Amino acid sequence: MTATITRPHEAAADLTALEEARAQLREAIDHLGLSEGKYQMLANARREVTVSVPLRRDDGELEVLIGHRVQHNFSRGPAKGGLRYDPHVDLDEVRALAMWMTWKCALIDVPYGGAKGGVRIDPRRYSQTELERVTRRYTSELMPILGPDKDIPAPDMGTDEQTMAWIMDTYSVAVGHTVPGVVTGKPISLGGSLGRRESTSCGVVHIALAAMESRGLRPSTSTAAVQGFGKVGRGAARFLYDAGVKVIAVSDQYGAVHNPGGIDLPRLEAFTERTGSFVDFDGADPLERDALLELDVDVLVPAALEGVLTSANAPRVRARVIVEGANGPTSSGADRIFADRDILVVPDILANAGGVIVSYFEWVQGNQAYWWTAREVEERLRSRMVGAWESVTAYAAENELSLRSAATVMAVERVALAHRQRGLYP
Repeated sequence: MTATITRPHEAAADLTALEEARAQLREAIDHLGLSEGKYQMLANARREVTVSVPLRRDDGELEVLIGHRVQHNFSRGPAKGGLRYDPHVDLDEVRALAMWMTWKCALIDVPYGGAKGGVRIDPRRYSQTELERVTRRYTSELMPILGPDKDIPAPDMGTDEQTMAWIMDTYSVAVGHTVPGVVTGKPISLGGSLGRRESTSCGVVHIALAAMESRGLRPSTSTAAVQGFGKVGRGAARFLYDAGVKVIAVSDQYGAVHNPGGIDLPRLEAFTERTGSFVDFDGADPLERDALLELDVDVLVPAALEGVLTSANAPRVRARVIVEGANGPTSSGADRIFADRDILVVPDILANAGGVIVSYFEWVQGNQAYWWTAREVEERLRSRMVGAWESVTAYAAENELSLRSAATVMAVERVALAHRQRGLYP
């Protein structure tokens, strides 16, 4: 069983996302023997922008929304990170997600720093034309800090290919020419990459299968539960199913369904396409949403929100392997409990890195105006993910660290090296 780095303090309660991110950074800094000044530099974002986003609703009423963009680090390249539309967006959450993005990019060795953006809005309550106006105004407010060599947004919770198309068009109109590289995750017809839409899910499953193999689990005799049925969870469930894993439960924001004999994923996908939810699906039984996390399965994939596995529910989790499809789903308290129980946790900055890998591929293709086949994208993605898994597991074994600690230490070391080599100006 791997060890974890001793924390500087033991919290009585689970930490916030930003506190978790900074605690992970502190562990890495202490392990590497770096200075307090280096910690302070990496614990705080290089740039944070908060903007008002006035919106004229379809009925003529005026509403003012709040948007953020946090650029955590630029030392290894332009900032890169998703844009989410969610009613619970706040600045500290965006700070944490931007920091994790920095480590993710460094860990998989793509030439980016980390960023994240968000607008406090529930997109389900707004029309498509209203969302377009929000997106274009948010983009125009951030115009000075966006660009293919500055900061490159991508889809996240509540946003999609169409959102990226609006950002690309708004930016391109402002500068007077088409700039495909200002965003990734855009439609194929506008220069998007084949394989980008399912890349995060595909990467999660590459890592899940490798983690299962490390624990002696074969796909044909293993079970899985997937929390979330959106951009990441839906694809992860389907790819696990295609690999021969019996997916016995899935959930979305409204509830969950469970079938001990295995869910027919193609049928469930077709059903949700028609109805928009799992309600009345006859191929599985209803299940309380959070109960999915505590099912007796070989693999659990939390692929929804951060902070769902806590010190409160961790003692009841029965999965043998946890593969983090979402960002920050596991608290530090839960991590310690899982380590004590010999439950393998594959951290988010490794497990869900497929999206930024293929975003990087899209950016490269756009800069070259040369497009790869879906097979080429998939093979390059698989190679990157498997290579990262092998590097992290080897480092963890050599240094007697958990996978999370090993991944964070490796990433922080690479960013710190870039800082040291570039020097401090002035």
